[in-house]
This record gives sequence, structure tokens and C-alpha cells, in this order.
Amino acid sequence: MELILKQDVENLGFKDDVVTVKNGYGRNFLIPQGQAILATSSAKKVLAENLKQRAFKEKKIVDDANKIAEALKALEIKIAAKVGTGDKLFGSVNNINVAEALEKEGQSIDKKFITVATIKRTGKYNAVIRLHREVSVDLAFEVIAQAN
Repeated sequence: MELILKQDVENLGFKDDVVTVKNGYGRNFLIPQGQAILATSSAKKVLAENLKQRAFKEKKIVDDANKIAEALKALEIKIAAKVGTGDKLFGSVNNINVAEALEKEGQSIDKKFITVATIKRTGKYNAVIRLHREVSVDLAFEVIAQAN
């Protein structure tokens, strides 16, 4: 079943992408949730026209995303966490903690656009931040022991 996405769908595609999914997933989830419409020939023509008109606006959005990416690369993020014996953490550090650390630095990034493996030890790590479908940035950060 071919569908046109009306919004970004995790692990499937971005807004205005034409994707092929299993019939049940499209009919029972994506369409009723308002996340997609059927990709009929007329819907594809309307989509093509909209994409043409949006190309100019898209360039400005990509430029803004690149500026944010440059600002993020310049940041040095340190996340303090409670540490037990050695360098093992009590709990873990994840994308929510990275989003909070970025917020403290003045960069508001939604946690769902940050990809981080669950971290259980202190040290240096990388997070991938997706700012736009064409712009993603690797953010280096460090997990340090929290001072008592």
C-alpha cells in the first residue's frame, strides 16, 4: 500500500514522503491517526506541486538548520551524574539528559530528534541530533561524576 505521509513518522519517513507499507499498518494505524493519506495519482500530482512551491522556503529552513548545527558543534557539553564504585553510574544517561544539557546552553532541541545509546559509565560519548531531513550533527559530550 502506497501512502503519502502528512507528518514525520519514526522509523518510516518524513512529511510528504511517498512510502510503501503493509496494508494493515496503513489502513488500521497511519490513516486513522491522520499521519498519512492514500497515494492516488491525483494526490501525487498535488504533492509534486506543493513540493515545487515549497523548495524555496525549504532552502531557508536548511540554512537555519546549518547555523544551529554550527552552534551545536561549538558547544562543550558536560552531563553530571551520580556515580557509584569506579565509573559506573546510578541509573543512566539518555537523550532526555542531553536535551536538558542543551537547554541549559541555550539550544532548545526536542528530545525525539536526539539519538543516544543508553550510557551507564562516565566518559566521552557522541549523540546524533537530527535538525532537518538533510541536516544532522554529531554532538560530542562528556558524562562526569557529580560533585557531592
